[in-house]
Amino acid sequence: MSEQTQTPPPLGFGRPAAVTRLAHFGSLTYGRLTAPARALPTFLICGGQRCGTTSLYRALAAHPAILKAVLHKGVHYFDTNYHRGPAWYRAHFPLRDTVGRITARYGVPGQVFESSPYYLYHPHAPSRIADDLPGVKLIVLVRDPVERAYSQHAHEVARGFEREPDVARALAAEPSRLAGEVARMRVEPWYHSFAHQHLAYRERGEYVTFLRRLEQLVGRDRVHVVDAGDFFTEPESAYDGVLRFLGLPNLGYPPFERHNARPRVSALPARLRAELREHYRPYDEELGDWLGREPSWRRR
Repeated sequence: MSEQTQTPPPLGFGRPAAVTRLAHFGSLTYGRLTAPARALPTFLICGGQRCGTTSLYRALAAHPAILKAVLHKGVHYFDTNYHRGPAWYRAHFPLRDTVGRITARYGVPGQVFESSPYYLYHPHAPSRIADDLPGVKLIVLVRDPVERAYSQHAHEVARGFEREPDVARALAAEPSRLAGEVARMRVEPWYHSFAHQHLAYRERGEYVTFLRRLEQLVGRDRVHVVDAGDFFTEPESAYDGVLRFLGLPNLGYPPFERHNARPRVSALPARLRAELREHYRPYDEELGDWLGREPSWRRR
């Protein structure tokens, strides 16, 4: 997990960063001591990045029979923290007794989840998930891949991970930045590639490639795809589809809000948009075949 320098809040505003870190450390330490008594996730939101995962995460976390990870939205165990071991991972989740009380109260199996969108793309994460969480269900969000690439670039610039503010130049630099990175990650399981995690824009929108890999590892019936275009225009219908996939009743709709949206400082150049649209065309067509329906961005 990439570390970011945190700026402490102004005096008298919120909790100081050092106190927050200490509280998290204490909670995680207690969690590791009680790891054998803790539940593991029954489902994961595993991608894609900049496709509305935070919005879906918050909507699902509001369901009374669903429990989220204790400290973080995304634990990033199967991608960048796998070396920490299973006790470290379990430490992030509720006690099984807590899940049992939820089950008894609502008459349906309590569910536990986390959301780490990099899982979809990391070379080792899907196979680790398949090995360590047999039976887990996976939720993937997809979005217009052109807009997704543009959004990710803006996101990485805002976070300070991308130093090239021009999206066209960043996309042009992508092949050289990523050259040899995946090969090295496959050979060195603990190698963390900053470029692969933060600076890969174009390939992230080739959704069907990653979905087929999940299908091979866990089975098609354990993968549910949410089209972000549908989720944000008809959230109730998309939410109901997720609950059916999870085998949960609808106990009331949560507020549906869009999170982590960033204002655009400039429009995507028309020439670059057209080039990306053509690049993604065969992937979008294959995605439609895989889903059995046209993605929302191709219905326009």
